[in-house]
Amino acid sequence: MSTIPDPVRLGVVGLGFMGQTHATNFEELGHEVVAGTDVAEEARDSFTDAYGARTYADAGTMYHEEDLDAVAVSTPNAFHEDSVVAALESGHDVFCEKPLANDLESAERIAAAAREADGFCMVNFHNRVTTPVAVFKEYQTEGHFGEITHVDANYVRRRGIPGVGSWFTSEELAGGGAVIDVGVHAIDLALYLMEFPRVEEVFGVTRTEFGHREDYVDPGDWYDETEEAVFDVEDSATAMIRCADDRTISLEVTWAANQADTSEFVARGTEAGASLEMGGEELTLYGAGKQGTDHLIDSTLTEGSLEHTGWLGSDERFAEAVVRGEPPELNSAEHALVVQRVIDAIYRSADAGGCVSLEDTR
Repeated sequence: MSTIPDPVRLGVVGLGFMGQTHATNFEELGHEVVAGTDVAEEARDSFTDAYGARTYADAGTMYHEEDLDAVAVSTPNAFHEDSVVAALESGHDVFCEKPLANDLESAERIAAAAREADGFCMVNFHNRVTTPVAVFKEYQTEGHFGEITHVDANYVRRRGIPGVGSWFTSEELAGGGAVIDVGVHAIDLALYLMEFPRVEEVFGVTRTEFGHREDYVDPGDWYDETEEAVFDVEDSATAMIRCADDRTISLEVTWAANQADTSEFVARGTEAGASLEMGGEELTLYGAGKQGTDHLIDSTLTEGSLEHTGWLGSDERFAEAVVRGEPPELNSAEHALVVQRVIDAIYRSADAGGCVSLEDTR
């Protein structure tokens, strides 16, 4: 691939909250927001007012008419494939919102298109881009943990069901509920901490306990029910993921649950372990020693931080890869496909009432 001059010329597909977030981040990083696409005229007008960008009702027209270096796709999950594949076929590098698609078949087609394209596809797993994760990975590279054999992964909202009647609560548009919305982050981060082992077997249970309740308590104003509300997805799930060499991930994800919010991850290794809050700034390393006498060691990260983390850090790494003309090592479409296979397996296991096996997902 040839490199392009900085700044990157960006086109955005899907001009809602995340589309505007990418646009704002790119401008903050010194790049240019050239154009945007959305089916809603109001969203197009708002985007033009905010960024001075030309807008289109159709992504294909934008790809044809505009001189773009890269495209950020922030549509509902069901429309990722059309926008991403067309962008790749037009020669653009693509930053796709998580998950890769609304179902496994669509995700496989996106990944196949990325393999054949001159450009690349990166997926926005922004929880990898935090100080604790960066420190953890450096320690891991040095062999500090030995082999990570188990990760306890939690993304639990006590009350946090997205707007009922929006695409988030529609299986047709989203592909699922809590698992594909927030569980996708937890699955990706857990696999990333384990260096993406081969996933062999999944057992999952999904539940819909709160989404239909008329007495649902919503102090954070997440629920936002419309008159013709659609809620045909799960609001929580529990899963066990068995990987090669008997490595395991225990997963708990909820939009709503009668317990405290938590996004704690605990990684257990043969030589040491660690705990961190997904998206947070704290990291604790756990070890043991025999110096002087048998003892336990807890080491806590107290100073130092990455300059840009989360969504901004993720956008920065995408833009840097575009400028270099090289696919990023972080958040590849192939990793996103593995995550999608696990999500699919959780849903299949829940339907079947037992474990399901996966083919080699590397």
